[in-house]
Amino acid sequence: MAEVVFISGLADKLAYASRLLRKKHRDGERVAVFGPPALLSRLDLLLWTEPERDFLPHLRLQAGQAPSGMQRRHTGLWLLAAPDPGLRCGSAVHLGELPVDQLMGFERIAELIGDDPAEAQAGRQRWRDYASRGCAIRHHPQAA
Repeated sequence: MAEVVFISGLADKLAYASRLLRKKHRDGERVAVFGPPALLSRLDLLLWTEPERDFLPHLRLQAGQAPSGMQRRHTGLWLLAAPDPGLRCGSAVHLGELPVDQLMGFERIAELIGDDPAEAQAGRQRWRDYASRGCAIRHHPQAA
């Protein structure tokens, strides 16, 4: 069953995601990141430019786009619209919008929740969905 960690109250969800992905990359993990297209576009740019001269290797796939065999073998960080089982990622970072059932193929899931009340409410619903599936859940609030 998946291990899920909720990181809530994030004032800057993308900055947190960038730091988390850098750590996972250093640890050699293969990670899939899911979120709304506009948010993934901003994260894509951030991973190219911040911090300065510290590009984080990743690949952004648009909906329906299939990676090549070489990309599958050599890319460890994926920005995706939906899960692709062929990528063999053990971890997922969820920035919102995907239903929980689409994330259940991952061993570890990080749910990043901003400080917006509507986003917090959607996060609470996902928590209940994970709990109903028997997932191990931890919470790390970040609010000041």
